[in-house]
Amino acid sequence: MSKSNTKLASRNKWMQRFISAPYVVWSIGFIVLPLLMIVFYGITTKDGRVTFDNLKMIFEPTNFSTLVLSVQLSLVSTLVCLLIAYPLALALRSLKLKSNGLVILMFMLPMWMNFLLRTIAWQNILEKNGVINMLLGAVGLPKLNIINTPAAIVLGMVYDFLPFMIIPIYNVLAKISDDVIQAAADLGANQFQILIRIIFPLSLPGVVSGLTMVFVPALTTFVISDILGGGKILLIGKVIEQKFKQGNDWNGGSGLSLVLMVFIFLCMAIVQKYDKDSEGSGVW
Repeated sequence: MSKSNTKLASRNKWMQRFISAPYVVWSIGFIVLPLLMIVFYGITTKDGRVTFDNLKMIFEPTNFSTLVLSVQLSLVSTLVCLLIAYPLALALRSLKLKSNGLVILMFMLPMWMNFLLRTIAWQNILEKNGVINMLLGAVGLPKLNIINTPAAIVLGMVYDFLPFMIIPIYNVLAKISDDVIQAAADLGANQFQILIRIIFPLSLPGVVSGLTMVFVPALTTFVISDILGGGKILLIGKVIEQKFKQGNDWNGGSGLSLVLMVFIFLCMAIVQKYDKDSEGSGVW
């Protein structure tokens, strides 16, 4: 290799390091250090002694019941998002849009509105004297008592996290070649067989990415349950928030957070297995 090529390679390597430096600093300051703090507080007492009692708090009856309820509502919300998102992603694929950017913009535009405002808006829609019950009353139908119930929380989760399911699935479906589908049709496969045996297996990376991107925030959220549940339905995210803010118990809150991180790591492992080439999350 000539000296000029060596200097050019060295210069490019230096430039790459220089460009990546802000990201490294940001990652250390806002990802690594907070995680280390959570781990430290989670396995220590207030006087600094190492203990696993903070982790065992999850098995206390109240905490365990809130964890089970949180997992249940998160699974229901994730399933509902999948049932809505997959047919919609298929319909968007059939439109043959030239640019994925339009689809991304269409579903991300509502996300630009403040998360809290969107949740409060649903509270006004679902409350006893809200928009839905006003319309039902106007046509003589009985009012719905949905606010402050698990159904209201699931509805809020579905509304807030649905785009995170649609976009990864659509991104993968858009990459499936029409030639593959046409070949299956030429071999005698009907539309249902093409969907089950061709399209769905090929879109599995996007499905797995979408499931993870919905389940994780749904499991850890506490704002939605606080507003749409009226504070009457306690989820594990709210328990952790109370530990930090009301009880000033950083050790207990960190211990419960570490338990939730187990679910996150499991989801990451599943995504790594089914989405090795990042096909399902390429738009992110």
